[in-house]
Amino acid sequence: MLNIVFIASEAAPLAKTGGLADVVGALPQALRKLGVNIHVILPYYKKDIERAGFAPRFTGMSIDMWADGLQRSFPIHEVKHQGLSYLLVEQDDLYDREGLYGPPGGAYADNLLRFILFDRVALEVTARLGDRIDIIHCHDWQTGMVPTLLRTQYLHLRSIASAKTVFTIHNLAYQGIFAADWLHRLGLPTHHFHPEGFEFHGQINCMKAGIMEADAITTVSPSYAREIMTPEYGCQLEGFIANHADRLTGIVNGIDVEAWNPATDPCIAAHFNAGSPRGKRACKQALQRECGLDVDPDRPLLTLISRLAEQKGIDLLLANAPRWIERGYQLVVLGSGDPHVEHALSALAHSHPSSAYFWRGFNEPLARRIYAGGDIFLMPSRFEPCGLGQLMAMRYGTVPVVRATGGLKDTVIDYDHDKRHATGFHFCAAEAAAFDEAVEQAVSLYRKPRIWARLRNNALRRDSSWRASAEAYLAVYRRLTGA
Repeated sequence: MLNIVFIASEAAPLAKTGGLADVVGALPQALRKLGVNIHVILPYYKKDIERAGFAPRFTGMSIDMWADGLQRSFPIHEVKHQGLSYLLVEQDDLYDREGLYGPPGGAYADNLLRFILFDRVALEVTARLGDRIDIIHCHDWQTGMVPTLLRTQYLHLRSIASAKTVFTIHNLAYQGIFAADWLHRLGLPTHHFHPEGFEFHGQINCMKAGIMEADAITTVSPSYAREIMTPEYGCQLEGFIANHADRLTGIVNGIDVEAWNPATDPCIAAHFNAGSPRGKRACKQALQRECGLDVDPDRPLLTLISRLAEQKGIDLLLANAPRWIERGYQLVVLGSGDPHVEHALSALAHSHPSSAYFWRGFNEPLARRIYAGGDIFLMPSRFEPCGLGQLMAMRYGTVPVVRATGGLKDTVIDYDHDKRHATGFHFCAAEAAAFDEAVEQAVSLYRKPRIWARLRNNALRRDSSWRASAEAYLAVYRRLTGA
């Protein structure tokens, strides 16, 4: 049996800011079902974890650590959830804050201190788990330094000295770049501080550290793995990543298909599935009523659930929304982010209350009703490493219109490429006209019930479970260990 440890900065349902938490929450569960012995190590974000309803217990273990002129003791706590052990590194002044990485719209100035200390303590905890560890799986820049630390300063810990490391890039845009004076303050290995190591224009780059030293690199879709080796998506690391491409694999994410299931979801108006899709019509009418829209089963209902940021292509939505409303379509948007975008969406909904609705913030029960009640789901992202919204939309039979990038391209089968098996529609150029053309194609087929029923049922039947993804990760682990 493989012994695997995940080291990460967040995991659902304990603490979450985005898709990273969904992966670290779900992938270990799927791996455990495949016979893997696994632990997850996280910072102890007391406010978030207690708000989530968990009551960790102290394990009796504490790790002493010196850094930046201060000796600290880190008590280790544990939460068990659905049979999985989550080990939590406590240090209240570092982790018991509002916001995992910073206040809204910002980042804490001492984030490198926070996460280098976490990485070091996590390695010490891993070494004390009692079993020889086969794989240490790290995620994004917050744990990017773990493989380097393991290979330079922690080789004396026998239970982890031979462990192989996997580093997953969830979003290359966030690299963890910090001033070089932290090198000595945190005792980082200076002999790796050069352009082929983790130096980046005279600064420390934690993402580079993970890419440089890990035994295997993964990212969250095959297309994104190719894209990050191009100037458009490489965030100035495309050449560096290309030099390490022999260790790079793209594996798409999954979703918890039991938790996201239109046949059992208690939040939606009626249950349905591919074999019995009739309840989706009732869900649409219930959503129209809830949002104050005209209740009309024949009007196309477009939906979007997203962070309202440039990356997500929301400007393309704003450019097209007035003309879609003029054509008689309805629009429901849930999300938060750029204040100017929020204001524009609020104004649109105020001006067209029977056709447009905007909920500022996040509301999971409403999100479920939007997935269940919509006809067409919109994801015009400029880049999208994997994306989860399109997977959830398809799970609820809402046909996605997506930009052909990253995981969106890999998970949505385009109607123009395969009419028989299509689950949605692609557009290529990140332009309002291209987005509008794809939406118009979707609406034209929505008005052809037999074709639309096939599209909807293809989406409902798509296997978006974590099992296939977990098997792909397991293949990576076995290749590294020879198991």
